Parts: sequence; C-alpha cells; structure tokens
Amino acid sequence: MTVNLSDEEWKERLSPRAYAVLRQAATERPGTGELLFESRDGLYSCGACGATLFDADTKFDSGCGWPSFFEAKPGAVREVTDTSHGMTRTEVRCANCGSHLGHVFPDAPQTPTGNRFCMNSVALSFQPQE
Repeated sequence: MTVNLSDEEWKERLSPRAYAVLRQAATERPGTGELLFESRDGLYSCGACGATLFDADTKFDSGCGWPSFFEAKPGAVREVTDTSHGMTRTEVRCANCGSHLGHVFPDAPQTPTGNRFCMNSVALSFQPQE
C-alpha cells in the first residue's frame, strides 16, 4: 500500500531533522548517524512509512560516514537521477512513500553487487532480529 500524505501531515509525523532529509532531500553530516555502527541482525525500514528496505546482512562498512548496504530488498527502493550540486548521482527513494533515503554508487567492488547504497541514518529505522 503506497503512503501518500500531505506536506503538513509529514511535518506532524516526522521530527524536523527527519523531515528535512526524508521530504526535502537534505543530508545528515557524515559520521553522525545513530545507525552508522549498528551491527546486529535485523531489518532496516523507511523512517517515514516503515516499509522494509534492507536486510542487516547487506550492510557493510564503506568508510563513507553513512550506513552503507550493497543491496536493497526487491522493489523496496526507486532510483532517480539527481543533478543537484553540480553532480550527476543516483538518488534512492522509498518505493512506498517517495521519501529521500540517500544515494547509490557503483563503487564498492568488495561487495557482491559492486553497489554502495549510502543512506542517511535518520531516513531509516532499525528492528533487531529477536
């Protein structure tokens, strides 16, 4: 089920920091995210709508300062060309609610896919495996 809320509803639902990242495509400072060093088994979900995005076993330490994953759950994310800040990058959005999560880069040869999904911690929630 796709989540479609008004801007005012998102503002009520999210913290100011989460709103800036998830709905306005801001980026948290590297090394500051609460989930950067999370290493338990579990699932990572969209911080806005709760849709499951990544398995913990796809997370790796890329050294970039943001939680990184080599693969998203099938159909969980949508990739969009981002030409902001004078660069061309691939933005990653939640397929369920359209929220900005981060970017994906094809610069991780140490992973099975070669991809680095560089995500903002505030854009994610984590549910540890029981």
